[in-house]
Amino acid sequence: MANYYHDFSSIFLVVFLFSVSFWSNDVVARQPFACDPKNGVTRGLRFCKATLPMHVRVGDLIGRLTLQEKIRLLVNNAAGVPRLGIQGYEWWSEALHGVSNVGPGTKFGGAFPGATSFPQVITTAASFNESLWEEIGRVVSDEARAMYNGGQAGLTYWSPNVNIFRDPRWGRGQETPGEDPILAGKYAANYVRGLQGNGAGNRLKVAACCKHYTAYDLDNWNGVDRFHFNARVSKQDLEDTYNVPFKACVLEGKVASVMCSYNQVNGIPTCADPNLLKNTIRGQWHLNGYIVSDCDSVGVLYDSQHYTKTPEEAAADTIKAGLDLDCGPFLAVHTEAAVSRGLVSEIDVNNALANTITVQMRLGMFDGEPSAQLFGNLGPENVCTPTHQQLALEAAHQGIVLLQNRGPSLPLSTRRHRTVAVIGPNSDVTETMIGNYAGVACGYTTPLQGIGRYARTIHQAGCTGVACNDNQLFGAAEAAARQADATVLVMGLDQSIEAEFRDRTGLLLPGHQQELVSRVAKASRGPTILVLMSGGPIDVSFAKNDPRVGAILWVGYPGQAGGAAIADVIFGTKNPGGKLPMTWYPQSYLAKVPMTSMGLRSDPTKGYPGRTYRFYKGPVVFPFGYGLSYTRFSHKVAQAPTRVSVPLVNLGAAANSTTLSNGVRVTHTDCNSLTLGVHIDVENNGHMDGTHSLLVFSSPPIGKWAAEKQLVGFQKVNLAAGSRQRVRVGVHVCNHLSIVDQFGIRRIPMGQHTLHIGDDLKHSISFEADLGEIKS
Repeated sequence: MANYYHDFSSIFLVVFLFSVSFWSNDVVARQPFACDPKNGVTRGLRFCKATLPMHVRVGDLIGRLTLQEKIRLLVNNAAGVPRLGIQGYEWWSEALHGVSNVGPGTKFGGAFPGATSFPQVITTAASFNESLWEEIGRVVSDEARAMYNGGQAGLTYWSPNVNIFRDPRWGRGQETPGEDPILAGKYAANYVRGLQGNGAGNRLKVAACCKHYTAYDLDNWNGVDRFHFNARVSKQDLEDTYNVPFKACVLEGKVASVMCSYNQVNGIPTCADPNLLKNTIRGQWHLNGYIVSDCDSVGVLYDSQHYTKTPEEAAADTIKAGLDLDCGPFLAVHTEAAVSRGLVSEIDVNNALANTITVQMRLGMFDGEPSAQLFGNLGPENVCTPTHQQLALEAAHQGIVLLQNRGPSLPLSTRRHRTVAVIGPNSDVTETMIGNYAGVACGYTTPLQGIGRYARTIHQAGCTGVACNDNQLFGAAEAAARQADATVLVMGLDQSIEAEFRDRTGLLLPGHQQELVSRVAKASRGPTILVLMSGGPIDVSFAKNDPRVGAILWVGYPGQAGGAAIADVIFGTKNPGGKLPMTWYPQSYLAKVPMTSMGLRSDPTKGYPGRTYRFYKGPVVFPFGYGLSYTRFSHKVAQAPTRVSVPLVNLGAAANSTTLSNGVRVTHTDCNSLTLGVHIDVENNGHMDGTHSLLVFSSPPIGKWAAEKQLVGFQKVNLAAGSRQRVRVGVHVCNHLSIVDQFGIRRIPMGQHTLHIGDDLKHSISFEADLGEIKS
């Protein structure tokens, strides 16, 4: 694949060789965080003995700390304890889609000039490929460990963001895996597993963090910001949607941390809600790790939300609710006074520290020499490797979604389309491609550079930036399109339009972009291809309905190799296989849906249309799960159950809750025996090899509280032209075929469930409640 990196391979080689030399000759290996074997004072302390049980070591260390020392450990920039040989530690690092320098715990430079920057999460989610997500996590944690060993990063990463992309205007939707809770949960579990590794026992490679818990999906809209927003959420929507990815993160991903959010949920700040933290995350889900606040959110609940009368009460309420670590100074400033006033006990402080110190010990930070630990050999030579960069390119390939292809217009031919006009404000960008929460990329291939590897290019920006405030450059763009065999318009958004603390005001292309597309398409001598770079959906109905726009591609924010991936798809070196992880609504949708309305289900009496594909049934520009290919795929059910007997574990209790209308409570069934194997034959009926995202949806029996259709499973399939493959999709009845009633109780409805496989294939399964076994 050397051709993908031709433009910067020589530069990379120089940087790579410099880095190895720098590491070998000039970088001093990181000093032990604690328990330095050369320190005679600490060598004999029990918390330094790696052979002892971890809880014994943690208890010994906490027992040696003064109250003041403990309190200085409750914040992200934790102070050192020199008398015990413990260094200070910065907890805040980020690794959303590559090691980032957003948090103060990570710095680029010297031996680590950059790190592999993968596509933004919304793009990678479009691949619907669980193994890809885990592999990206593994690569990111390799680079994170290497930078830690070199003294330029921490080991605690506050990623991933698994909030539901509820509203298309949300500026941070780009950071999420999309609008579906099952998709977001599977992404969360796989990415976390990749980051944290599969080390022996309880050990961690790095510690991941799922954020922002919970019902957090508004930053700044119409005068309402995240610091003052009270999300009014039903028990039904919490259980059915908002909490699903976090539950998967903890139970399936075994994540080491959860971050509570700025907003309130039903009048209580999430970081001060014992029901959300102590009772749910740690109680019901059994989090093995720590709970951290979003940055300054403890201060926010006192200063901005005025939730407590005094700062000491705010400190006490959050610690007692289950908060273990404060990103910000608030707990360091006010906890001692809260203890002295009897608002919180020192035992509560000890419990918080036990959770954070245990994670540090699981990371090996109390095991002495970093170089002697499991990942101690990782260094600059393990960052920005050709293999890692190839994975970034492959991730971009898999995340590109073909939305329209008239004719077909794509792929272009290098024989017929020797000259390509490349036009648009995103046609030659670098940083735009990596979205937010990114670091310093290893190098970039812009769309213009990528297309230039296949054809001679004529480049015109058309607009000065994505704001596109005037049409003064349109004439030159039209002239370029008249001279070329094909035209590629790279349009869309960037962080000036959608970002953290910047929600969108509309769904149309900004400024005069629409005019530019229409005028260039009219002038173009050959096929016109519209490429959209964005995190959120865009209403491009005008282009969809314009016969002069031959094809439309959505590429999200495709990462450092985005330009190469775009060109490979346009010229058919790669067959697109991505599918949309969110609904693309028309602009008119926004007038009916304030961002502050958290309800997901429609309410026809109030004209409220509902949210996400599960509950909104109005017109769309492109639906969730939509994506075309250069080939054709067909499906056939090879094996699947037609009747399922749901075993009841408590007949007495279940008898009162089992009706055809409400269904069996999940807590009254034996969920371990309720995983269905659905075997589907997938065939490539076209003339081009391709990857296919097989999506399986379910419709429950007709009832008042259920979504009409919801995703229950998916599988990525690679198929040569003319070939067929049998795929097994595991459907867990309790997790995937259950519904949540208005009281927040999860139930399995009795009656006929319908599986939707692909676009047109359906399979019915009848559910009955008894003590029988699953019958195929």
